[in-house]
Amino acid sequence: MNRSIVCGLTGGIACGKSTVARILGDLGAVVIDADQISRDVVQPGSPGLSKLCEAFGIDILDEQSALDRTKLGAMIFADPLLRKELESILHPLIAAESLRQIERAKQSEVPMIVYEAALLVETKRANDFRPLIVVWCSSTEQKARLERRDALDAASAQLRLDSQMPIEDKMKHADILIDNNSSQAHLKEAVQKVWSDITQND
Repeated sequence: MNRSIVCGLTGGIACGKSTVARILGDLGAVVIDADQISRDVVQPGSPGLSKLCEAFGIDILDEQSALDRTKLGAMIFADPLLRKELESILHPLIAAESLRQIERAKQSEVPMIVYEAALLVETKRANDFRPLIVVWCSSTEQKARLERRDALDAASAQLRLDSQMPIEDKMKHADILIDNNSSQAHLKEAVQKVWSDITQND
């Protein structure tokens, strides 16, 4: 194969995006995780962390001078303006590093490179990653999974859901939809079909 297909992968919180990424990785894709990159660009001593401290104060650091994501998360989830400020700092750093990793992955000529990012649509980068795969589930199922996964009460879970773009809006941008309302076996079968459709049609 002479080139790698670069796909975008996104979805709402607790919809199963990371599970889909893991299945695609098992099938042979290189998965580039924007969430992991977001952690990497704010490591202690990094320019990214310095910018966050300038914007939000040193109280966002833990005792080891690393970013305390829980503190920062509690701060921004309740304040849309602070969330936008955080995004304006992080998104350019994440975009630059993700592109570096994608270019490096292309050198190996793998069948598929998957860029997994929760905010791919919100940051207006969806058109950079086509086909765009959107993983979805019902709002009821999404909230229940979020409560279980993060040990949240109903109000806290709803606050996090309300802070994000509704999954229905993300679905409008999709080239491929993956329904994750059913079992893990059903999800795996759906992802395998997506893998086959994309890689065999190249």
